[in-house]
Amino acid sequence: MTAAQQQKIVYFNRDEIQGIEVPERFTFPFFYKPHRLTKLAAADLQSYLEKEFEANHNFGLDENQEGLVIGKMFGVLVVEDAEGRLGYLSAFSGKLANSNDHARFVPPVFDMLTKGSFFLEEEKVLNVMNRKIEELENDLELAELRDLYANYSVESENEISDFKNWMKTNKAERKRLRESNDSSISEAELVRQSNLDQFKFRMLKESWKQVLEDFNAQISAFESKIECLKKERREKSGQLQNQLFEQYSFVNPAGKWKSLGAIFSETVFEKPPAGAGECATPKLLQYAFLHDLKPICFGEFWWGASPKSEVRKHGHFYPACSGKCRPILKHMLEDVELEENLLLKNLAEDKQIKILYEDDHLWVVNKPAELLSVPGIEIQDSVYTRLQEMMGGIEPLIIHRLDMSTSGILIVAKTKQAHQFIQQQFIKKTIQKCYTALLNGVLKNKEGEINLPLRGNVVDRPRQMVDFENGKKAITKYKVIERKDGKTMVHFWPVTGRTHQLRVHSAHELGLNAPIVGDDLYGTAADRLHLHAAWIQFRHPVTREVMEFEEKAEF
Repeated sequence: MTAAQQQKIVYFNRDEIQGIEVPERFTFPFFYKPHRLTKLAAADLQSYLEKEFEANHNFGLDENQEGLVIGKMFGVLVVEDAEGRLGYLSAFSGKLANSNDHARFVPPVFDMLTKGSFFLEEEKVLNVMNRKIEELENDLELAELRDLYANYSVESENEISDFKNWMKTNKAERKRLRESNDSSISEAELVRQSNLDQFKFRMLKESWKQVLEDFNAQISAFESKIECLKKERREKSGQLQNQLFEQYSFVNPAGKWKSLGAIFSETVFEKPPAGAGECATPKLLQYAFLHDLKPICFGEFWWGASPKSEVRKHGHFYPACSGKCRPILKHMLEDVELEENLLLKNLAEDKQIKILYEDDHLWVVNKPAELLSVPGIEIQDSVYTRLQEMMGGIEPLIIHRLDMSTSGILIVAKTKQAHQFIQQQFIKKTIQKCYTALLNGVLKNKEGEINLPLRGNVVDRPRQMVDFENGKKAITKYKVIERKDGKTMVHFWPVTGRTHQLRVHSAHELGLNAPIVGDDLYGTAADRLHLHAAWIQFRHPVTREVMEFEEKAEF
């Protein structure tokens, strides 16, 4: 290993890792609790970012720093070298300060920013095309033509309308003359005047049609040039993207290489999403495998201000992203023994559902945290399967669901009539629900309403994100119950029922900016997610009686 390569490894002081047991299996990338070695590496890198990192990049942590605020995901990979020494590698997702080249960090899998690279040369061509398109779209002659066309269109409509009114007046006058039996004007003359009016009207319309067609032809010539350039730009951009896909090639410990295009051709995406291959973890593993370093454990943390769409907290650890990284890491870690995937473990196996009410038409149950409402792909155990077993195989009818990690009250129907009647109450929003949650932070306001539209993050499922343009309306009302030890107990009343609505509205900086305790997606994992469906009110499907149930949270 060269001196330059060694500079990428930061070795641990033997004293600081004394007594720390090295994990036997590598971190499962998509659900993990950071190992002590990972935390040590991350703390050291964060210290470096705070005190020594000199790149001109504004993370949003210094109010006096100028420039666009961009938080970043950083990764650390604890490795063992050929001599058995432990250290760690560092990487960042994407680029940093408009560069891929920084002393402490491993290089990208492919550096598209290298001087003279095909990417930069092709990008210059695309930039020239962009400027040409912009010049044509903003051309003063085109703007003048469009204005004249719009003005003449209005003028033609007004003149034709006025002429129609004039013709109506003439027609009325001819009718009057006919009815008055005025012998001074013959019928032939009246017909001649009518035909003359019709002729003048046709000539007026033809004249305006020709004027407008001439302007439209000139405008179309401009727009045709613009569309041709845009088509050429799309083709060149697509070719460049495909060329990039082949440059990003990933290796695994067995020495097997696979391009980005080949990796994603085997997925539902078929083509790599934007930014695939630029995340921290693939960079770290690529460097380790190419330099005979054994991966021990890893972690990714967010550094800087939160983005406006996703929930990212400064200094918090996060799993590798699903959409961009999962297919790549599946190849890269093919021959690496991983820790148990806890997402496949039934954490509710020993937990019991509590029947709060039962009759011939429905159940009201209290679902424990970590139990699915309905069977999943990997885990079948659920409220559905347990009630089905209780009914001797007869199918229970699930009306609504709670997230696996959320505990609380569920209504389940026994008959189609009961299912339909109660489901209509959900659709019409006549059912009232209240959740209890413990938030990691102290809220200033006593109560309020959160209105943040949500949509799914297509490249990082099941995460949701705030999107003011394409998101669906999501509204939550809340009220503080208690503030204690840096945490806040609240009641939530969801006006809408979007996926992860309460979790995102709690954690997002434009919401309460206080994640629910134990939220492993939008906050920090704990013994459980401290979110509980505590109260519900609805009408019975047969008696029409108003029914109300409350089950206090156990946290």
